[in-house]
Amino acid sequence: MTKEMTKGSPAKLIIAFTIPLLIGNIFQQFYSMADTLIVGRTIGVNALAAVGSTGSISFLILGFVFGVTTGLSIIVAQRFGAGDMAGLRRSVATGIWISLIMTAILTAVSVIFARQILELMNTPPEIIEDAYDYIIIIFWGTIANMIFNLFSNIIRALGDSKMPLVFLIVACVLNIILDFVFILGLNSGVAGAAWATVISQMVSGLLCIFYIVKKIPMIHLSKEDLKSNSWDFKQHLEVALPMGFQMSIIAIGAVVLQFVLNGLGAISVAAFTAAQKIDQIATQPMNSFGTTMATYSAQNYGAGKIDRIKKGVFQCSLISVGFSVFMGFVNIFAGYMLTAVFVGKENVEVLHLSQVYLKVNGSLYFVLALLFIFRFTLQGLGRSVMPTLAGIMELVMRIFAAVILTSRLGFLGASWAGPLAWIGACIPLIIGYFVTIRGLQKKKDEKERLLISE
Repeated sequence: MTKEMTKGSPAKLIIAFTIPLLIGNIFQQFYSMADTLIVGRTIGVNALAAVGSTGSISFLILGFVFGVTTGLSIIVAQRFGAGDMAGLRRSVATGIWISLIMTAILTAVSVIFARQILELMNTPPEIIEDAYDYIIIIFWGTIANMIFNLFSNIIRALGDSKMPLVFLIVACVLNIILDFVFILGLNSGVAGAAWATVISQMVSGLLCIFYIVKKIPMIHLSKEDLKSNSWDFKQHLEVALPMGFQMSIIAIGAVVLQFVLNGLGAISVAAFTAAQKIDQIATQPMNSFGTTMATYSAQNYGAGKIDRIKKGVFQCSLISVGFSVFMGFVNIFAGYMLTAVFVGKENVEVLHLSQVYLKVNGSLYFVLALLFIFRFTLQGLGRSVMPTLAGIMELVMRIFAAVILTSRLGFLGASWAGPLAWIGACIPLIIGYFVTIRGLQKKKDEKERLLISE
């Protein structure tokens, strides 16, 4: 069911939209968590390190997919907010064409250079074969990731965050079942975990398409809609490509960090991997509130309601920061026990290093909460310059932590990469938000004065 976010209480709309999104994001994390838990407890720590060592290069490709599809859905939300149904259908069609082209390019490049990238990243010899077996399947499955992200983002752009949640729950359960089937039943090792993830994502994506066909007639496409023009392509690419590159810029920093981390050995890689899984779950409330603000700001921007955008950002910031403080306390004081779920209590060194990571990151979650809100709000407004600059700041700070701090402080230095990146990114984002809002408000006031004078 579609939902307009241009009317009613901003806080209530934001919370109502975020709750299903949050649950969905947590279930989405179960894709990788199921792999981590089952691989770590059934195959071993080296297999866990192998899967973990692929995280940054996976993010390099799949993060670009997420950024591009999010950008495409921004235009969908803006046209929906403006009530432009013909433009809405053209936007969906344009998004499909762009996604198909991007999928072909990304799959070819990632599959061809997968092993070379692992070698360049200094992947430890004892885990490189498992790492390759895992990542090559994930890269071949880029189409599954693209289908799910594109169509789930389109559904959310129309104000419905509930149905993507349902599809994610189905996919998560399927992922866990297939993990056991492939790893324990068929003894297929880490490759089985990868196949479970790809198949589950494909199922989830196809469910999104089926739902659109059955329940959202306003975006059923005719032959005429599929004839997207160059202006539509240009408008969508101007938003989607910068958002994709923003994610890739961030991912490059993660690749550099992973390279340095690999040099610390398999124990450090395993600790970082386990801690990141907990960290990713803990940060989902902040991520979900930020994602909500992309749809909220895009719809209200399309409707020309600048005051509602300001009010929504303020209210959402208060709520999200509150969640971030709570989740920070959980990770700081319960991180050791949570990590033990993944690696077992007997791996004391892994547990100790993971706790270091969780304490450092958990203490600065409130910065991450603000980062998500301002970044996604600017993206919802179709602004790409400041979010891109923020991505560059994240890259610089992560490289600083990887090259300088890790060489001097070891694992502790690597643990500071995230918080330093958040702080660096927040500066241009906050400035960009207030400058953008001031500019939009000024244009609106001038337009109203002209109408009155006429």
